[in-house]
Amino acid sequence: MSHTRRRFLQSAATTSALAAAGLSTGARASAQSSLDNFPGSSSPEPVTIPLGELPFLHGVASGDPLPNTVMLWTRVTPSAEAMPGSGIGEDVTLAWDVARDAEFASVVVSGRVVATSAADHTVHVDPYGLDADTTYFYRFTVVDGPYAGKVSPVGRTVTAPPLDSSPDSLRFAVSSCANWEGGFYTAYGDMARRGRDGKLDFVLFLGDYLYEYASGGFSGFGPYRLHEPAHEIVSLADYRTRYGQSHTDPNLQAAHAALPWIVVWDDHETANNSWRDGAENHDPATEGDWGARRAAAMQAYFEWLPVRATNPSQGGHIYRSFQFGDLADLVVMDLRTYRDKEAQTLRLDQFNDPGRTMLGSEQSEWLNAKIATSDAAWTIMGNSVMFSPLNLITLQENPDTSSIVDFLGEHRIEGIPLNGDQWDGYSAERRRLLDTLGNQGSKVLFCTGDIHTEWGHVINWNGREIGAEVVCGSITAANVNEFIKLPEDNPISHLGEELLRLANPHLRHVDLDAHGYATVSLDRRGVDAQWLRVAGIADPNSGVGVGHAWRWN
Repeated sequence: MSHTRRRFLQSAATTSALAAAGLSTGARASAQSSLDNFPGSSSPEPVTIPLGELPFLHGVASGDPLPNTVMLWTRVTPSAEAMPGSGIGEDVTLAWDVARDAEFASVVVSGRVVATSAADHTVHVDPYGLDADTTYFYRFTVVDGPYAGKVSPVGRTVTAPPLDSSPDSLRFAVSSCANWEGGFYTAYGDMARRGRDGKLDFVLFLGDYLYEYASGGFSGFGPYRLHEPAHEIVSLADYRTRYGQSHTDPNLQAAHAALPWIVVWDDHETANNSWRDGAENHDPATEGDWGARRAAAMQAYFEWLPVRATNPSQGGHIYRSFQFGDLADLVVMDLRTYRDKEAQTLRLDQFNDPGRTMLGSEQSEWLNAKIATSDAAWTIMGNSVMFSPLNLITLQENPDTSSIVDFLGEHRIEGIPLNGDQWDGYSAERRRLLDTLGNQGSKVLFCTGDIHTEWGHVINWNGREIGAEVVCGSITAANVNEFIKLPEDNPISHLGEELLRLANPHLRHVDLDAHGYATVSLDRRGVDAQWLRVAGIADPNSGVGVGHAWRWN
């Protein structure tokens, strides 16, 4: 399989290995000794995650916080046969309550909702009338059927601050790329603890909530546990089944129950390297019509996540915005549904073609209008693929090669890019977006997922820094050390990181091996980013700690 993300990781691994040929004998011996008792040297025995008790097997969740409401979600299982994707099961009426306390002594709003097989027995509730900037607790109770009286786990959520307020700070997690077979979701457990302790306002999840591959197709040093269904997911029942499996993870359930999530998809929610009319990992000859597959994937996504948006497969859109007083406006972009096919490797004319788009015309007009009319101190860009250039060599910012850019004139090739699936493959549109952001005048923060590795960039526009980009590591999806079959922080990966720093002057942090997520804390002066790392994704009880911290002012 020719995965672009894999191609980047393999390229980085190969480049690192070639550089490593110059290692001293002592350094090579040190690298070899690091393999002793390394868990990746043998295949693990996959484990099975035990199910909870019927009927609330999949927890509760909240998302898309506004000052007066937040989307609430659960899935009820009406019988042992009515599992996700089954398409069977009786309708179930649920009562829901929202309270100011976890004991529900002070209920502020209640209602009822019906779970049906048409929506895979998932429900969404939008309880308008809540107070802004307030912590609430919520639950669901079965009203009828054999499980009448059964109560869901209690969820905790937080509404956004008033639109006319002036918050001092905003704190949230940045997360992406959770592969069930690649490891255990201990990073989510850490998010849950921070959320319950009031250290995070929300989770910004930027794609690859799950992976579409067949079992064993992309498992790093795993599989540590096996996909359901075992085959590559294509149909609506397939996608529903795999979402249901993901929601049985106790750490993921805890993170959803601890604080609201703001989510958007990348490609693996449908198929690898998806674009407007297809995907790299979709074969019409054997997997049918792309439009039908994408519509099924989108339907399951909207059923299983607490998102307030309308389905693009039904004429709607998932790109949307959120306001946090006058401190920050968050715009969440859809970078898969409308994009042109990715540029071919080393076809620099395609990378810089002014007619190529990632956003599409309608989303681009909406996005530019939102940015231009914002009065906030910060513009936060919810961005599923890396915005900053990722070059083998950077021409424009390198004094030894900047004259090449001047010679090229209107073609404006600024470097030799490594990955056409990122914004590098749509560089003319990236420059137009940068002009909009630069002219608007707010500080800019891009929050990014996708690439499974940690990055921190400064954002330059017309010779000055206007912001930063924070790219989180993956929850579990494989990264460079797993491709070269070495432990984390091995000398070869470190060499690759150094080569990337030399080739990209805007780069301030990179780690090619770590798994975890990032946290961001905004104030009116700057942004603090921390990359939280899981000590070992093979260990379901692994610790999580700060691996790196960076502040941009």
